[in-house]
Amino acid sequence: MDDNSNKRHSLLSVLNPFEVFHHHEKTENKKPSRFKFTTQRSFEALIFLVVFFVFFGLLAYKMTLPNMLNTFMQTAYHLLLETVFYIMAICVLMGAISKMFTEFGVVRLMENILRPLMKPLYNLPGVAALGAVMTFLSDNPAIISLAKDNNFARYFKKYQLVSLTNFGTAFGMGLVVIAFMTGKGFGSGALVGLLGAVIGSIISTRLMQRFTLKSYPELDCPVTEEEGTEQNISFKSEGSVFQRFLNAMLDGGKSGVGIGVAIIPGVLCISTLVMMLTFGHPAEGYTGAAYEGVPVITWLADKINVVFYWLFGFESGALVSFPITALGAVGAAIGLVPTFIDTGIITNNAIAVFTAMGMCWSGYLSTHTAMLDSLGYRKLIGKAIGAHTIGGLCAGIAAHWLYVLLAMIF
Repeated sequence: MDDNSNKRHSLLSVLNPFEVFHHHEKTENKKPSRFKFTTQRSFEALIFLVVFFVFFGLLAYKMTLPNMLNTFMQTAYHLLLETVFYIMAICVLMGAISKMFTEFGVVRLMENILRPLMKPLYNLPGVAALGAVMTFLSDNPAIISLAKDNNFARYFKKYQLVSLTNFGTAFGMGLVVIAFMTGKGFGSGALVGLLGAVIGSIISTRLMQRFTLKSYPELDCPVTEEEGTEQNISFKSEGSVFQRFLNAMLDGGKSGVGIGVAIIPGVLCISTLVMMLTFGHPAEGYTGAAYEGVPVITWLADKINVVFYWLFGFESGALVSFPITALGAVGAAIGLVPTFIDTGIITNNAIAVFTAMGMCWSGYLSTHTAMLDSLGYRKLIGKAIGAHTIGGLCAGIAAHWLYVLLAMIF
């Protein structure tokens, strides 16, 4: 009986393979799983709609619907004109400068100067200094393009290569952040913040290595047995000096435009929402103007402001909005600074903390997953995020107390 059934099934597969396909489809019970999936999506949509309408409903209840909508659009519009284009201009100029630094060997010179610090501070080979300089001049993903270069990766053990995600992120968009803060008249605070970011990067990188080795001791081995050839890591292009200068300036500026465009969604979406939850209304009440809102973040932060004051020196709870925004996008975070300046709550100490946390975090929540996934170590995402959260907090604390110390000396 069973033999005859098998023969008939084999014959059926030869004569009509589609029938066999439908037979298997039925046995795998596709319909229940599809129904279950759609049910899950329906619940997800329902929860999202409830949260969405409750959030904006409460804002509209407090501000009135016309004022809320007008403030939402006016804030985004003012951020685009007054902040985004300013940041984009900085990105273009700094992109051109960084590309010329790369083209004419300044980056390699800086690498050679920083090389002796890599092993004692970060437990990384000296060539890792190149990654720090590259991300400082551009953005977080620059470290991944280097990590995928065999001549670069051969210097590392596997757990060290993975920790480059934390190491590189800690310096992402550093030049843009420092240039922005200096352009606003807070150069001394920005330089102190750079020192704080270095401290945070050391803590984040070391913690990541410790977490990785503790969970996966097998990663304590070289990426490859072949020796690295550092001379093959070259950024020099062909042509005369003038041609190379012109191409570097234009190509660097073009890459700066890309970074400037990339920060637009973060600044307009994230910063607008954060501002509407940070600032209140003028004395005459809500008018629908830009930068009005319901100061929930400020109210909550003021309740425990003694903690933020001791850790970061924040004199206003509204300043907490910067590190919160920097978790997702540092471009969006620095978009908050002009409004803080206009309201008179900014000091050099706050700029030092902003620079340290902005550089160190660099929107790591939105980049760590993709960076580790591209390296093939998705399983370490949680450890990388945990280590970097601690590193960023330490960067802010270090920047504050370094500024207090330097203020006492000078």
